[in-house]
Amino acid sequence: MPSARPAPGRSDDQAGHALRAPSKLHAFNRYEIKYLMPSSAVPALRKELASRLDVDSHGVGGGYGVWSVYYDTRDLRFYWEKIEGLRFRRKLRVRHYGDRLTVNDHSTVFVEIKQRVNRVTQKRRVALPYHLARDLLDRRVMVEHEPTQRAFLEEVLDLLCRLDLRPVAMTGYQREAFVGRGAEAGLRVTVDRRVRGRDRDFHLGADAENRLIVPARLAVVEMKANERVPYWLTDLAAGLSMSVVRISKYCQGVEAFGRVPRSIFHVSDDEPAGAAVPATALSEA
Repeated sequence: MPSARPAPGRSDDQAGHALRAPSKLHAFNRYEIKYLMPSSAVPALRKELASRLDVDSHGVGGGYGVWSVYYDTRDLRFYWEKIEGLRFRRKLRVRHYGDRLTVNDHSTVFVEIKQRVNRVTQKRRVALPYHLARDLLDRRVMVEHEPTQRAFLEEVLDLLCRLDLRPVAMTGYQREAFVGRGAEAGLRVTVDRRVRGRDRDFHLGADAENRLIVPARLAVVEMKANERVPYWLTDLAAGLSMSVVRISKYCQGVEAFGRVPRSIFHVSDDEPAGAAVPATALSEA
């Protein structure tokens, strides 16, 4: 199990998904570029990244699972804001890092608002025990918190109550992460494979079937930087024939289960839609 604290000399941002006890509000501002690439080409990308970046200490040995439940309105307001490319848009989710089959009431999860303001991605989150996160999100009650978290939690409650948000989709995938060092300390590259999800049984620890929402032959690569993605990294992407895409795992999940027609911006169904992923295979994440 990953350490609860970042490695010495590394920021919370660099440490990625560190499984911490509830603490202060974490906020990140970043520029992001997303790519699709064949999963078969990931070893070549991994080799190049490892020569220039540090491997996220929590992802040693094959990476880690990332599991998220997304909240939206009855008419999928947040989904359509993404599809229409609004300059300001946001989404609310609860996220767990690690093996989902070990999640219980006391597991640390993150309640997050991720929003886009023009070209900048902003993420704000608080760490809570899962039972408190469910009280907040599903029962819509204020929970025990630190003073610095108050404004954020009030914003979450306002969104939930004013827009009548409810869980709509769950996503999960296996992530490898690399972080910059020195002058590139704000750089982060993630490689996500076996992207799958479901449209019911939204408890993070439920032993429920998940289905592929991105073809298994493809990996989603995200490059995130405080200022700009360095040229050597975009050149590497071009050399590996990686394709820049507008892709949202949440939107993929909404579309994969027939909530809306599949968008022209997203991955086509060149493999059987919703191909089942055996529950036994998910325990690896």
